[in-house]
Amino acid sequence: MTPNEWACTSRNHRHSVSTASKKFTEGNRLPPSRRSQLRDGPVGAPAQAELEIMSDVKMWGKEEFWGLGFEWDPQWLLTPAQKELQKKLIALCETTLRANAVESDANYVYPRKNFEALASLGLLALNVPKELGGLGENHLCAAMVVETIARYGCPSTAMCYTMHLGATAAALLRHHDNPILTDILKRLDKDVLIGTLSYSDPETGSHFWYPISSKAEAYGDGWKVTKKASWTTSGGFADWYIVQTTSPGFAGDYSDLSCFLVTKDEVKANPSEWDGLGLRGNQSGPIVVENAILPKDALVGPIGDGAKSNDEVVDPFFLTCSSACWNGISLAVIDIAKRHTTRKTHNDVGMRVADYPTIQDYVGEAIMDTNACRALDFQMAQALDSVTNNCDWSIHADVDALPRSALLHWLWQVKFEAAKNVAHVVDKMLHATGGTGFRPALQIERYLRDGKAGWVMGPTNEVLRQFVGKASLLGFGSLDYWNKSINERVLNNEIKKMDDAEKRALAEKLLAEIQPAKVA
Repeated sequence: MTPNEWACTSRNHRHSVSTASKKFTEGNRLPPSRRSQLRDGPVGAPAQAELEIMSDVKMWGKEEFWGLGFEWDPQWLLTPAQKELQKKLIALCETTLRANAVESDANYVYPRKNFEALASLGLLALNVPKELGGLGENHLCAAMVVETIARYGCPSTAMCYTMHLGATAAALLRHHDNPILTDILKRLDKDVLIGTLSYSDPETGSHFWYPISSKAEAYGDGWKVTKKASWTTSGGFADWYIVQTTSPGFAGDYSDLSCFLVTKDEVKANPSEWDGLGLRGNQSGPIVVENAILPKDALVGPIGDGAKSNDEVVDPFFLTCSSACWNGISLAVIDIAKRHTTRKTHNDVGMRVADYPTIQDYVGEAIMDTNACRALDFQMAQALDSVTNNCDWSIHADVDALPRSALLHWLWQVKFEAAKNVAHVVDKMLHATGGTGFRPALQIERYLRDGKAGWVMGPTNEVLRQFVGKASLLGFGSLDYWNKSINERVLNNEIKKMDDAEKRALAEKLLAEIQPAKVA
């Protein structure tokens, strides 16, 4: 069929497509050739889907958003309900979260007001099943929500919210037949109950899976728990904490870990003393839980379940959502750079800053690199949805159901790339905006400081890079999280360097160490 024949038989259809096209023509969101193709050619299902995606205008209050439009977002991944939630959240960022972000950064204010706003949309129970009063959403939606908060609203809130989702996931994993956990999950939005994770240790730094300074023991019908943490996001401000310690009955094996629910009344902290370079609202600092007497159901899962819980939900949710936070920061500075460079004019040459090829190169590369990171993050979120029947928590009534754990090494890569990218993108968007970007008013410098947290937040990019390299070359067993494997190759090589006297001294030392054990 020729174009003229098509025009004669499909005039009404063409008119409806042309009308829809007008919604995005003004912002030039599609190349002219593609607009003509959609307007004048036969519109099949793929083209119609593209038209719907590209014609959806992203709003900022009553006006069109000044940054990148939806045509640069992977909207096709979202369900209609998730798209509607995204729009409501963007609107909430415009009215509330973004202004509060400035206050949090300037005065180190914890973003509880933003959590109250998020609770109004049901977002504190985002992944909680509907039968418990939550939204029943999946991993993909969690990544989208965190990215949206970081991009349009407040990165500090996004990071605190990431920890809340991680704590909620740990509770959901083992809430079956646990009335205390179930009660909290039912009240997250109603009572604005903010949760967080406390897994770090002052003696092991970012090796948070190794809690040397913490312990737990049976005490009456419950537990006595001591936890010392070097870094706890929302420390002293959260209402409930999932903490990791060595298990009751610990006998020296640091892979024997357990998790406990601790409420704010048992936590000692120094709130408002956080003075970080960026993410100034997240109040990440040391906490102490000292000989807290907890009820029986404060144990989250069976004794010794800590390592399983970490690999199955804590790490997957943290890595997926924190990566979304870094991606959101990258997008935020690209948005700001677009607004500034398209409005700033150099009158001596009659050009906008955006007209310079160098600036176009900066922005183009930043968009492509960031969307590559987003694509990997969303793909892995979809993979998590796939192996869990779309984030169905009922599968974990079987405590040995651990489908997410097999994907953990992919999530290491997601976090590494997102954190690496944001550090580069914030620098380049500062370059693109010049001296104006160096001033607080444009907000580039705030996002730059926030973005630098990505690389150093545990597991740090140095740790993740070595994990992936070592596991790929030597196998996963070589990672030896809890320092249990003997490197005989190195040991034998070092012994070869010793003379007879040194070997004799070493042998006597080793015999002296094992002799008391034989006597005992």
